[in-house]
Amino acid sequence: TLVVNLHHTVAPPCPFLPLCSSFLLIFSFHFVTCFLLDYIKCARMRMVASTVCKIHLLLLLLYFFVCSLDILSSAFQLAGGRVAGDIFQKNAILSNPVAGLVVGILVTVLVQSSSTSTSIIVSLVSSGLLDVPSAIPIIMGSNIGTSVTNTIVALMQAGEREEFERAFAGATVHDCFNWLSVLVLLPLEAVSGLLRRLSQAVVDTLQLSSGDEAPELLKVITEPLTKLIIQLDGSVITAIATGDQSAKNKSLVKQWCQTTTLKVIVQDYICMHLFVDCSLSDLAIGLILLACSLLVLCSCLITLVKLLNSLLKGQVANAINNVVNTDFPYPFTWLAGYLAILVGAGMTFLVQSSSVFTSAITPLIGIGVISIERAYPLTLGSNLGTTTTATLAALASPGDKLAAATQVALCHFFFNLLGILLWYPIPATRLPIRMACALGNHTARYRWFAVLYLLLCFLLLPSLIFGLSMAGWKVMTGIGVPIITVIIFVATVNILQVQRPDCLPPRLQNWDFLPGWMTSLQPLDDVITRVTLWNRQGKGKYLCYYHNRNGQLFFFFFLLQALWH
Repeated sequence: TLVVNLHHTVAPPCPFLPLCSSFLLIFSFHFVTCFLLDYIKCARMRMVASTVCKIHLLLLLLYFFVCSLDILSSAFQLAGGRVAGDIFQKNAILSNPVAGLVVGILVTVLVQSSSTSTSIIVSLVSSGLLDVPSAIPIIMGSNIGTSVTNTIVALMQAGEREEFERAFAGATVHDCFNWLSVLVLLPLEAVSGLLRRLSQAVVDTLQLSSGDEAPELLKVITEPLTKLIIQLDGSVITAIATGDQSAKNKSLVKQWCQTTTLKVIVQDYICMHLFVDCSLSDLAIGLILLACSLLVLCSCLITLVKLLNSLLKGQVANAINNVVNTDFPYPFTWLAGYLAILVGAGMTFLVQSSSVFTSAITPLIGIGVISIERAYPLTLGSNLGTTTTATLAALASPGDKLAAATQVALCHFFFNLLGILLWYPIPATRLPIRMACALGNHTARYRWFAVLYLLLCFLLLPSLIFGLSMAGWKVMTGIGVPIITVIIFVATVNILQVQRPDCLPPRLQNWDFLPGWMTSLQPLDDVITRVTLWNRQGKGKYLCYYHNRNGQLFFFFFLLQALWH
């Protein structure tokens, strides 16, 4: 069969007109309202007009905030998508559960999308390049990697210590839940195959048939803008992961938006976005989009926080706090948390991204509208909600891939469901809340700790574990077992020092016998402060003054310097 490529440079219907018309209408209403404020004499009318103006601006900023998260994901895929695809080719590595877990973390951090990493895993399983037992640890890792986005969002509230403490605790409660679930369920899965057996039983019971594509709800609103900036061909990363050598030379930037395949391949019209026919490499485009999306993300978030602080105060703040954070009357107090789980799952299903939902509630946690105790079940529900979207996407797979795709999606669902059963129903087992609050306390006191935490949990620690797992089980056991033993011992002693100090020998009732750098972050804080301020007396005093007045300057200065190095 002769196959010919025919390129028709026919432009599609321009999407600019409805988009620009919508924004023009919003901006016109906003500025007319602001203009009328100068001529309204009645105080009550001025307050109503001001509130309406702020609400419209809030919705507009929220829209750009969500769009910036979408562009941020595209930027990470352009910058790290090929590396992620290459990692998945090494099937011998993926057969190691610990290595598979780390690969899932690193790949999801690189592409900033658990949906992308999950779709790659589904393709590998359905094509026979990866079996389901090897895919399960990668799914667990992708669950951890997706929580990096809201942690980055929390960094934007570093200016106010109390807000930063709450926001960082609210963001990291997701990380703590995922890590604790992995620590319990990964060894259990390696020993018993619980998730594999459970998902296989469900797949065997169901009469599966390919359905329609998963519904797109939020993307219907955001895609008119994001598609004008960048469009990606997600099949390239999957092709690289499945060993297609021809895909290595392809660009992730989509050039042709519609292809009709008969005996003759006809590419109907060229895409319309900023980087069509761009001579820059994927990495360069990714870095440009990364910088721009972070700039828009930071600007929107800072403005959103200021607007929310001005709107949600006084009686309004009290009313919202009573609705969101108040429990049901006794004896139905316990129902409020489970209702929050359902709300989190439903909202995540609507926006089709757990990163978007958890990132959106992070500023609300920071300003105190949502408590950490209420944010925890919302986050758990978000974890469940994102798996339902993946399950619907799996059900839309072709018949030959349907069973494998559904089983992988169900493993993701059962992992989060079992995690909720482990760490939520009994109040004493809600360790993620206490761990997140401790992280928030440390971050409020030492702002650089947030950057260290981000690098350690999502890059350095996974890379270290990956290296040890590649060295073999003997090396990993020889190094890992002593470290884990020390961690368990220190944690046990810390608990006993608070609860039952009389059970400990006098020397272990406190840590005073240890050097200061082993028991406190203050010595390290002194060193980092001196290094960051270039150790110059004049400039150091100037920056220290602003560090005391507003920690945000110091924090971002340190962040930029860390990124530069």
